[in-house]
This record gives sequence, C-alpha cells and structure tokens, in this order.
Amino acid sequence: MCTAATYMTKDFYFGRTLDLDFSYGDEVVITPRNFSFRFRNMGVMHSHYAMIGMAHVVEDVPLYYEAVNEKGLGIAGLNFIGNAHYNEAEEGKYNVAPFELIPWLLGRCATVGEAKELIKNLNLVNICVNGELPPSELHWMIADSTEVITLESTENGVQVFDNEVGVLTNNPTFGEQMFQLNNYMYLSIEEPKNNFCSKLPLKTYSNGMGAMGLPGDWSSQSRFIKAAFAKLNSVSGDSELESVSQFFHILGCVEQLRGCCCMGEGKYYITHYTSCCNTQKGIYYYTTYENHQITAVHMYNVDLDGFRLTRYEPIQREQVWMQN
Repeated sequence: MCTAATYMTKDFYFGRTLDLDFSYGDEVVITPRNFSFRFRNMGVMHSHYAMIGMAHVVEDVPLYYEAVNEKGLGIAGLNFIGNAHYNEAEEGKYNVAPFELIPWLLGRCATVGEAKELIKNLNLVNICVNGELPPSELHWMIADSTEVITLESTENGVQVFDNEVGVLTNNPTFGEQMFQLNNYMYLSIEEPKNNFCSKLPLKTYSNGMGAMGLPGDWSSQSRFIKAAFAKLNSVSGDSELESVSQFFHILGCVEQLRGCCCMGEGKYYITHYTSCCNTQKGIYYYTTYENHQITAVHMYNVDLDGFRLTRYEPIQREQVWMQN
C-alpha cells in the first residue's frame, strides 16, 4: 500500500510513501561506488554508480525500497500482490532477483533509456533473500528528468509501460490504473458549471466543487487517481524549499493514518515514511509517521569512492519548533 511520484520544477524530484502495518527497520542508506554487490545469478558488481535511498539492510546488503543514483536515475518498488509473477533462471537472460533489481539497474544505468535496453533481456527470478524473507511481489517505477516508465513482471512476461502521469501505486496492473482515469476526466480545478439541468437554478456553495467525485479512500486505485490529479495540477515555485515542500504536499494527500485501515489483531496500515529526493543534487529528504519535520541526507557529503555502506537511522520522534 504505497504511492510513488515524480515532480519537475527547476530540478527533478522522485519519492514515495511506504504504507505498511509494520516496519522492517528502515534506514537511509548511501551505497558508494566501490561497495560490492553480490548477485545470486549475475556475479559480483565491484564498481558502479553511487546511490541513496531507504532500505532494509540484511547481512550488509541494502534491500532498497526506493533509491536514486548519482546520475539522477530513480527506481521505486511497490507492492503488486497477486499480479507479480517471477520465473526460474533462464539461460541467456539477465536473471535478477526482485530484491536485486534496484541496485542492479541503478549501478549500471544513467538514464531510463539505458535501463530499458537492459530490461529487454531481463528475467525476474523467484529467489528468496533468505529463509525469513520470501520474494516480495512488486512492480517498479523508473524515472529520470526526461522519462518515466513502469516495469511489471506478470504471467504475460516482463512489460514496460510509458508512465505519462509520473505516479504509481499498487494493484491493479498499470494499464488498468491508467484506463480508470477516463472515469474522472470531468474533474476540474475550476468551479463546475450546471450541466445537470438548465431548468434548475443550481449553483456552487463552496470552493473546490470542481473536484467533487475525486476518490477519498485509501485503496490503491483511488490513491493513484488522487495523487495523479494533485501532481498534474500542482503549482509551486522552483526553488529547492518550495519544490520539496510541494512534493510532500502532493504525497500528503494520500498518507494513511493509524486507525483507518485495519488489518486485524490491532494492526493498521500507516505511512511509515514519505521521501523526496532531488535527483540532480543527491539530497534525500524524508518525514516519518511520528516526525513531520523534514530531515535531509546529502549523498555528496560522504566519501562516494568508499567500500562501505553509510547508514542513517530515521528520526522517528516528533520535533516541534517552539516559537515563543
């Protein structure tokens, strides 16, 4: 239950919400250029582009939820339960496990175009991280400042879709998500006109009535529609602070609060964190459920020619600025 989005002003921004009923222990992780990625079927990648993002680290391996590399390419993986399909390894293919896909592509590709070339021969294989972590059923949004795509591996094979809205949530498949936008083409940021009946003196009684019918629930299809409407109609200045602030407002419209989506046994889906990365400056911003103050981690403030991960535990406790 997550939402990813892109946003362009003077710079290009990429981020997501992570919505779950529990936490794996997420960390902001910077992977330097010389950290060795050991892939199950693709050998060892000793040298690669540096990257930053949120990850769960298992045995010194960053399992990235989303990340951006030093060239400005970003990838986010979102739950795709019931639709994702992975295969056995196949000779002559790039046999990549789902948890390896983000570092494998970000380590080698500077643009979406380069990623698309590798994806042509990609085979996502059904491999577990370990005995405790089965393969996550995911699809991915891949973006740079000029192009956004959605990658899905279903029973129909690996498919790539042009993502013209720059938004992705979970189910249904991306083609179906886009088709559903047809049902909302009447939405407007302007005041609505009386199309109901010219004989009735109908008129608006509140601001914002042009968007009446915009979904307000937390289902993945509704979040896709709401985030797309907010993002595509968003207006902000192009400074760093204005752009980052606006990005968090866009994803704020689909945040999940504790108590409104019950998973049983006292468990609730919540937005554990929201991220926003300036892909051109390498600055990763985030908020957490308990801390709405924006925190930033700058990728270029560490040694990117190193060999070890740099890890930052997210600030969870709410921080309040006392003005008097």
